[in-house]
Amino acid sequence: MTKAALLATALCLGFVPAALAQDMSSAERTACMGDYQKFCNGTPRGGGKILACLDKQGTKLSPACRKVVDDRKK
Repeated sequence: MTKAALLATALCLGFVPAALAQDMSSAERTACMGDYQKFCNGTPRGGGKILACLDKQGTKLSPACRKVVDDRKK
């Protein structure tokens, strides 16, 4: 199953927290989904807490997610 198909399945089943789904575009969610689940799953929603959590992971993030986080900080 492709990464996009897995993401679509997760979205349909409701496994993506509303904060991540609402604050990020589809491409951004795709880029950061694995990193979110690995490092920030359970981070409370609101106030940019999820992006802050992702940002704290530094070089542990995938390059695609790191770009999303850096672009969002601008």
